[in-house]
Amino acid sequence: MKRHEFRCLHRLRVRWAEVDMQGIVFNAHYLMYFDVGMTEYWRALALPYAEAMQALGGELYVRKATLEFAASARMDDEVDVALRCERIGHTSMTMTGAIFRGERALVGAEIVYVFADPATQTARPVPAALRELIQRYEAGQEVLRVVTGPWSALERDAAPLRRAVFVDEQGIPESEEWDAADATALHAVAINALGQAVGTGRLLAAEPGVGKIGRMAVHRALRGTGVGARVLAALIEAARTRGDHTLRLSAQRTAMGFYQRQGWQCVGEPYDEVGIPHQTMERRL
Repeated sequence: MKRHEFRCLHRLRVRWAEVDMQGIVFNAHYLMYFDVGMTEYWRALALPYAEAMQALGGELYVRKATLEFAASARMDDEVDVALRCERIGHTSMTMTGAIFRGERALVGAEIVYVFADPATQTARPVPAALRELIQRYEAGQEVLRVVTGPWSALERDAAPLRRAVFVDEQGIPESEEWDAADATALHAVAINALGQAVGTGRLLAAEPGVGKIGRMAVHRALRGTGVGARVLAALIEAARTRGDHTLRLSAQRTAMGFYQRQGWQCVGEPYDEVGIPHQTMERRL
């Protein structure tokens, strides 16, 4: 197996607790590595696993897991867990996996999952929506779309996600989350293949030629997968199209690295907003 044969790769560093008395990774830990890799596979599909399985009306259970060992990983090695869907049957899907150190495949895997009723664990047909999504992903196609529009069109998708992130997760008072600016802003929503909103943000006109981006929120299970970057890119393009020359935003300080990687720069001193440390950032268009 070769690295380039896999679209989904996730890097792990071997920890002390995973090494046995021989100084190599204990064989059972490779199953854990592949399980971590499967979590990343669902994230690569833009699927928050629990909500996705609920929407699909079932659950995936491991039917068979086979490992083949070629070489060993050791303490502090950086390894890549690679997975691809090899086959989708009537009720099952077969994943091929590999653990790579550099270009060398250390361990291979075949893992068979069965889609089943979670109450009875009896097999059900793999839903067409999941089958089509996996086929598109493995073919190198997009699995996410970003739509833009007014609050009247996107509130139903954006509002529950913002409430989950800002009110439920971060503890911001409900009264602080909603304002009159929603009605005049341009909103962007990232939607996955199951029609679930997984990212959102809005664009305001702060002053002539200057736009303000805010209310950026990404589903907690999909952070770090590029969803936020897609939403941000859509809002930047909308600002550029309407003729803005500058964009500003108020970034939570824990998100500054994300914005800096997208070309934003800090302006002024840090400050607190709704009890959370923030930093004004700016980007020229």
